[in-house]
Amino acid sequence: MKTDPESFIRANTGILSPPHVPEIRLHLASEAHDLWLKTEEELEAIGLPPPFWAFAWAGGQGLARYVLDHPDTVRGRSVVDFASGSGLVAIAAMLAGAAEVLAVDIDPWTETAVRLNAELNGVPVGFLGRDIIGHERAADVYLAGDVFYDKGFADLLQPWFDTLQRAGAVVVVGDPGRAYCPRDQLTALATYEVPVTRALEDSEVKRTTVWRFGAGDAANQGPPARVIG
Repeated sequence: MKTDPESFIRANTGILSPPHVPEIRLHLASEAHDLWLKTEEELEAIGLPPPFWAFAWAGGQGLARYVLDHPDTVRGRSVVDFASGSGLVAIAAMLAGAAEVLAVDIDPWTETAVRLNAELNGVPVGFLGRDIIGHERAADVYLAGDVFYDKGFADLLQPWFDTLQRAGAVVVVGDPGRAYCPRDQLTALATYEVPVTRALEDSEVKRTTVWRFGAGDAANQGPPARVIG
């Protein structure tokens, strides 16, 4: 029997603020072991993919902090929050004055998590549950928190992000020192010391850098973007 996502999220999370982004409230797992350390069989039995949406990862916290502290990055612009998870970065973008934000994630549970978290913070966030890697530019700004954890995934993202940047989009990523982050293609914008849980990471604080893809001027947006449908 498949579990209803909203009921499961409400029953297995608490309303918490990520330590580096206290302005935002999210439905988060208060004890990482309760959700994250379930076996693959247990997760499959309830129809639950690995619950990335239940945690505020360091890359997302750093990126959300940067967006809130530098609202000109998104103010008045259309934004895609790629691999959105909990929706933390998408919510930060709306609070910072984005014209519209689309949270994109292929995990079907994230649609409910993003909706519930957006409601908690009183902001509208759209959702798209499709793989958009390789799609042409469809927003002014692309935000991506902690996406360079896997070589295969990083190898797909790098040329796409480069294409988006060349088409006039601003691509900003938050990365807590993952091995496959293409630092030679990025411009550092800010660095934060982000508290995390040892159940998910190898330390209690992760140094997280916010990067802009390419070396172009972040204020140069290029021509208007096509809206994702």
